[in-house]
Amino acid sequence: MQTLIAGTPYALYQMSHTKTLSNGEAYDKRNLVVLSRFPVLAVRQIKHDLTPKPLYRSVTAQPPEVQAHEVSWERPIFYVQLDLGANRRLHVINLHLKSKIPSDIPGQKIDQYKWRSVAGWAEGYFIASMRRVGQVLETRMLIDQIFDNDPGALIAVCGDFNANGDEVPVSALRGQVEDTGNPELSQCVLVPCERSVPDSARYSLLHLGKGEMLNHVIVSRGLLSYYRATEIHNEALPDESGAFRTDVLFPESDHAPVVAEFVVDN
Repeated sequence: MQTLIAGTPYALYQMSHTKTLSNGEAYDKRNLVVLSRFPVLAVRQIKHDLTPKPLYRSVTAQPPEVQAHEVSWERPIFYVQLDLGANRRLHVINLHLKSKIPSDIPGQKIDQYKWRSVAGWAEGYFIASMRRVGQVLETRMLIDQIFDNDPGALIAVCGDFNANGDEVPVSALRGQVEDTGNPELSQCVLVPCERSVPDSARYSLLHLGKGEMLNHVIVSRGLLSYYRATEIHNEALPDESGAFRTDVLFPESDHAPVVAEFVVDN
């Protein structure tokens, strides 16, 4: 769960959310939503619009796969453009990347939780990683398009990345000069807001007693100039690895809200 706060809230809000392609209704689970007090200028769902589905042939499937098949992201990228007034636009990109749970491999699962081989599990983990990082690539291509039109664009990428700040999905999205080796791309670098939170409190999920920072609000340098503070409300966060902790028995989110505050002058 992520929240952006900009100035004093108004009484009226506009809500935008992802919709199914079949009937245009909200997804039953894991729907992406943006709630805004600012006028909504544009809404777009992006899924393989900028990057084609990669082709992959499993090496551990039983029976063996003869041809490569398409690998798709689990959910769309949700892009919303907001009017901040004074000829300023905020580009909000809402993500929920593939979890670290391995993707299924044909013939490699005994049941929902048990794998037939370590190699099968490893390949499932690889495909899950490909889905997670692949969607980050498409997101980064969207961001580069925005920067091409406006080098000083105000951009906020929010969501459940299922990755800590030092892992590949976050690094690929940020595009630090230390990684690209090109100082001329410095204006395209994105910055995680949680960096202003002390290390001891910087976690949005508890797994086996260890705090992990999987939820992020990552912003452009232009938006960073309006940044004030970030809070992570993990005070009562349950450990998501507890026994029998299903969504039905424990409907409350096991991810802490991440609240980033910005003050935009009129």
